[in-house]
Amino acid sequence: MKCPFCSHADTQVVDSRVSEEGDSVRRRRRCLSCDKRFTTYETVELRLPQVIKSGGRRAEFQPEKLRTSFTRALHKRPVATEHVDAAIQRITQKLLALGEREVPSRTIGQMVMKELARLDKVAYIRFASVYRSFQDVDDFRDAIDEVAKPAPKRRRAPATR
Repeated sequence: MKCPFCSHADTQVVDSRVSEEGDSVRRRRRCLSCDKRFTTYETVELRLPQVIKSGGRRAEFQPEKLRTSFTRALHKRPVATEHVDAAIQRITQKLLALGEREVPSRTIGQMVMKELARLDKVAYIRFASVYRSFQDVDDFRDAIDEVAKPAPKRRRAPATR
């Protein structure tokens, strides 16, 4: 760490403390050249990837846009806000876990569709109709068939004695 007083490159850490919230570290430092003391703070910087739009334009990822999409799809549907918040959090965590600097908007759209399918089938159809640009009734029928499929039954292993 460079000294803010004399710009000398060597400093020594005198004391380190984790904040009460546990999200940052406070370090007390001493310059080895001018002997002055100063404080630095270390925090985690999480960078969400840039979104590559269908036209090739790039934009910052904005969780508010996710919330707007969920709100529109779930309009007048019986889904608690906590469930929407959790879905947005899961999508954000998945994007961070990808570790990519850029993500196509299609990938985010697929994540939203997966979350809506879990939350509410009607909201899923609403979102899919716009997202996939449905042209006729057959497109709706296909989407309804997707969400109406019963989950595959799991076979239980025979009991061993």
